[in-house]
Amino acid sequence: MKRDLRSHLSLRFLTIYRKMVAGNGLLYPILGFASCVAFVYMSFGDLKLSSFPKEPRLSFVERNGTQFFLDGKPLYVNGWNSYWLMAHSVNENSRPRVSAMLQAGAKMGLTVCRTWAFNDGGYDALQISPGQFDEGVFQALDYVIAEARQHGIRLLLSLVNNLQAYGGKTQYVKWAWQEGVGLSSSNDSFFFDPSIRKYFKNYVLTVLTRKNTITGIEYRNDPTIFAWELMNEPRCMSDPSGDTFQDWLEEMTAFTKSIDKNHLLTIGLEGFYGPKSPKKSIVNPEEWASILGSDFVRNSNITNVDFTSVHIYPDHWFHDLGFEEKRNYVSKWVRSHIEDCDKELKKPVMFTEYGLSNQNNDFQPSQREQFYRTILDIIYKSAKKKGSGAGALVWQFFVEGMEEYNDDFGLVPWESPSIYKLKVEQSCRLARIQGLIQEKGNLKKLCSKRE
Repeated sequence: MKRDLRSHLSLRFLTIYRKMVAGNGLLYPILGFASCVAFVYMSFGDLKLSSFPKEPRLSFVERNGTQFFLDGKPLYVNGWNSYWLMAHSVNENSRPRVSAMLQAGAKMGLTVCRTWAFNDGGYDALQISPGQFDEGVFQALDYVIAEARQHGIRLLLSLVNNLQAYGGKTQYVKWAWQEGVGLSSSNDSFFFDPSIRKYFKNYVLTVLTRKNTITGIEYRNDPTIFAWELMNEPRCMSDPSGDTFQDWLEEMTAFTKSIDKNHLLTIGLEGFYGPKSPKKSIVNPEEWASILGSDFVRNSNITNVDFTSVHIYPDHWFHDLGFEEKRNYVSKWVRSHIEDCDKELKKPVMFTEYGLSNQNNDFQPSQREQFYRTILDIIYKSAKKKGSGAGALVWQFFVEGMEEYNDDFGLVPWESPSIYKLKVEQSCRLARIQGLIQEKGNLKKLCSKRE
């Protein structure tokens, strides 16, 4: 009916226009032109609207006590790591992998992806040297954020690496040494050298105030970003007391919050307990874990830290335990950190990396499902009780043809049906707690198959 009316009106406008142009008065051509504009709009207006998808409306994720909140409702996270998104967005030919991964995550009901927002020095570096950035690589990060927004995925963006991959703190120390301002060649001078602290602050400022060339939104104003992570797996082993690292954290968390008060902030810790913690000997994997210069409770208790972060890698921490022993330990590890956050820290805890290596001597593919389920079940039970267990991000997901980016933990989710099913199951049961099944069409369709 609507189309028939439009066709009728279009014909009327054409007839009126022809009559007006036939006259000699100035008024008629003007009215004729206006009629043509109306004709074009009515004939093709819908075409323009349908060519550009509407921007999804997003709110910032907030924190109230031990829970995340979104639009006034508790939020529990089921997500994954794909550290490589920016690297694969630099080249137009590899961008489809990024889109495919984000689309796949959305189809599984996943809500948060953790990825690197750094590449310091080296190949396709974002930061070429202190304060010098590659605009092409920055536009690659712009693309990652814009594409995540289109798929309804939020990003946990990490700002620097403790490890040497993608530059890390080692690269910052090299820059200071090369410029003749470094106090020490030790990698840990990243935490105490004033010049390096200045380098990192400038980096944080540049990234947070970056205006996305695709969306036109400054990063600090974009709710697509779930939160900022200061550093991936920070350690300051030159000072086992933890004082050096604590001082760095106090300064950097305050500085980050002074620039961006919209987003949540976390540290990026592995979760080990320090030398003064009563849990160092009963929960830490071994003695070495208490002398890395970090302490889960002390570090996470900083006012400007919104939520805590923990990693789970029993394969790296133990070399003489069988699978069941590792799984039992992981259960204790996860429960311990939820207890800390429920009772002492009063903040959410995110298990931002968890994985099981396929290089173990006794490895069986079915073990991954059992291992993942152990973690996800504990989080679900915490969520049901409105506890601090706020979510977990598996390490790590890829798409086909990316073997060179893989490690002994990675997998293509749709090539592992049991893992795919498990992740979808977790998405659905967390969504039910949040009351989202009926609100979101994709979840309603996804989760109705599992009623």
